[in-house]
Amino acid sequence: MHPSETLTDKETGTGLHPLRLLLILLIISILMMFAGLTSGYIVRRDEGNWLEFDLPTGLLFNTIIIAISSATMQWAWFAARKDNLRQVKIGMLVTLALGLLFLIGQWQVWSELVSNRVYFGGADSNPSGSFMYVLTGLHGFHLITGLIFLVLVVVKSLRYQVHSRQMLAITNGTIYWHFLGALWLYLYLFLLLNH
Repeated sequence: MHPSETLTDKETGTGLHPLRLLLILLIISILMMFAGLTSGYIVRRDEGNWLEFDLPTGLLFNTIIIAISSATMQWAWFAARKDNLRQVKIGMLVTLALGLLFLIGQWQVWSELVSNRVYFGGADSNPSGSFMYVLTGLHGFHLITGLIFLVLVVVKSLRYQVHSRQMLAITNGTIYWHFLGALWLYLYLFLLLNH
């Protein structure tokens, strides 16, 4: 058992486990960053010199993939609550595979942008393309951190450290994964409505 998992909620003085509090602060900071970027997107678009281009079709594919991965992550969480360790492992591994598929899909989105002559930087670039790369790239970076977190939870589950009496790791992983899914849905809808 991880030493931090032995702390009770009352020992932190906040009513939250220290790792849960850290996760909440991380989520708040990510939200602030994306709020600033999407606000900057709108301000810059209204200044003119904005290249209009079709959104890559892979964005919808990625939205479906991340929604399914959120469901498999929730399935793993429910399985842990019921001490069904086999389903925990399956759900976590499927979620990891879908997360990797999302990243491959993101690479395809960027390839489609390049083939349509939408570049991140250089003489042929435009702020609209640069924003597209930054928004999707930063989400991809945070998805990679989520995958690392999920790998740690999978390792714990393989050591029988994820079950109804030790839910902290899988609950934190589930919260973060659902947050990444909701953030992607926000970005997708934002780009659809403001592109």
